[in-house]
This record gives sequence, structure tokens and C-alpha cells, in this order.
Amino acid sequence: MGSFYQRGSTWWIKYYRNGKPYRESTRSESETYARKLLKLREGEITQGKIPSLKVEKLRFEELAFDLINDYKVNGRKSLERANRSVKHLKKFFEGIRVVDITTDRINVYIAQRLEEGTSNASINRELSALKRMFSLGAKMTPPKVMRIPYIPHLKENNVRTGYFEYSEFIALRNALPQYLKPVATMAYYTGMRKEEILSILWTQVNLEEGKITLDAGTTKNDESRVIYMDGELLDVLSFQRKIRDNLYQDCHFVFFREGKRINDFRAAWKKACKEVGLEGKIFHDFRRTAVRDMIRAGVPEKVTMKISGHKTRSVFDRYNIVNETDLKKAAMCLTQYHDENHGHNLGTISISRRLRANERNF
Repeated sequence: MGSFYQRGSTWWIKYYRNGKPYRESTRSESETYARKLLKLREGEITQGKIPSLKVEKLRFEELAFDLINDYKVNGRKSLERANRSVKHLKKFFEGIRVVDITTDRINVYIAQRLEEGTSNASINRELSALKRMFSLGAKMTPPKVMRIPYIPHLKENNVRTGYFEYSEFIALRNALPQYLKPVATMAYYTGMRKEEILSILWTQVNLEEGKITLDAGTTKNDESRVIYMDGELLDVLSFQRKIRDNLYQDCHFVFFREGKRINDFRAAWKKACKEVGLEGKIFHDFRRTAVRDMIRAGVPEKVTMKISGHKTRSVFDRYNIVNETDLKKAAMCLTQYHDENHGHNLGTISISRRLRANERNF
């Protein structure tokens, strides 16, 4: 049986696991709390959980390692995003015991990231990674986490409005490094996601038929897609093939830098955007642009969704952006419709209104 006792004004508890004694401070001056904690620890031991004293020594780094390992083992496509989140979390939580990562401390982290100018969406991705760490720790056998703190999330605006006009696309592409120009062209014409583009292998490309086959499991929604190429896009891939055959025969990736797969290019992207006055643009804007342009070109929505890889209509509608030019065209079309179908009556009404207005003025 366990026991509880005082050291100074603080209560401590003592319990046994496999005959080995463990002592733990309750960090409280309440005897009632000590009794409850002792029962809790004895219950955990009965369930085969590790002694809480060992849990209390666990550091943030171990949970972070388990998170990244989980992403690798399960082949998650968002591994790069998880690595970035962990990198930011480590700057604040590294060396801290897991039991000391409380809601108050998490709020301090949020405030610090906001002061650095980080967007609410990015902070939320980092907080989601932190929550996932605790969840994985709690599911371990034996558990590494006994208590998951409340992790708040910030309000974020999910309405996406960014897109490229053709002139902006040309200006940005000209400013990008040579190895990124084909990547931008592919994104502009197809709306493919960045990771989908960078992962394309030559075995997936058929230049004679002008198509790219994305196998199931290589796309975000794990569904296969076939994308046909024409015009400038087909010319760009044909040129990529010539470069590869002449200089980098061992390169399996369609888009490469010095014969190696392209990974992170955020610095080059930001530099090019700043150079042409498009600061704030993100690569994902190409995806919205392609969807919008296909719809306006008369491509059926079902076909557009198949090309872009959208599974749900609600998400697709967020990408099918309407701008002021579209609204202006709508007004012109409506006027033309009325002129063609009700021109005489509208003209009569318009004249009558002008005459009444003139009478009032006199």
C-alpha cells in the first residue's frame, strides 16, 4: 500500500510498482489532494502504466521525435509541414518537461509567434502538431503522457482569394531562377499542388501522347489522375527531357536542380515576388488561378475538378474565384440581354423617367 506524508508544507506520496518504491511531490499543501493523487497513481499502476515519476522526466524532444517518426512510418505526405512545425516549436519548448507544457505556457508561445508576424493559420498548424504529439504519447504502451493540456486555436480566415493574371504569371516566371520556371508553368496551366509537381517522375510522363499519370497514393486525396498537356506546357516538358538526357541521365525527376529533386524554394520565390511587385503571393495561388481559368475557358466543372484533384464541391467553389472583372462582364451581359429582348420597353421607361426628372427640376 502507498502512503502520503509532508515535507515542510508540501505533501508527498509514496507508491510501489513491482516492489520498487516511487516518491512524488504533489506540489500542493492539500492533504485531500494528496489522497486523491495517491489513488490515481495506484490505479495507473494497476492498469500497467509506467510510473508517473518517469513520465515527469519526459522532455519535449522525445514527443517531437515520436511525431516525426509516426509521419515517416505512415508515409504521410505532410511530413515537410510537420518538420517545419516542429522546428518552430523546438525554439520555444526544447528542454522543457512535458508535464510543464501547460495552457499558460502554450499561450505565451502563441503570443511570441504573433509578435514575430506569423499568420494565425501557420500558428494553428504548429499547435496541431503539438496536440498530435500529446495524443501519440497518450496512446503509447506504456503511455508517455498522462495529461493532455488544453491547446487553444486561433481564428483564421479560410477564404482564399489569391490568383495570378497572365501578365503577373509571365513577370514572375521571368524573375524566377531557371530551374523554377518550368515548375511555375506546370502549376499555372494545371493547378497541380506543389508536392505533386515536384514528385513527378519521367516514368509517369508520356510525351508522345502528351499526358502525365499521377498514380494513386502520390496525390493528396490518394486518387489517380491523368493530366493532358498541350501548347506551351508540352514544349516546356519536352525541353526538360532534352536537358535531362544531355546532362543528367540518372535523374528520375521531371523537375530538378542540377540533377537533384527540388525541395524547398521559398527564399527564391519570395525574392522573385518582391522583384516584380507581387509580394504576398504564394505558390498555391497558381492552383486557384488554374481552376478559375479553366471554368472561364468553358471547361465543365466536373472535368476541372478531375484535373485539379478536388473531391468536394465546397472546396472547389473556394477556388473558383470571382473578381471585379467577372462582375463587370456580368453587368454587361445582363444589359445586352435586356437590350435584345426588351429594348423598346426599357427605352420607353428610361425616357419617361428622364422627363419626370426634368419636370421636377423646373
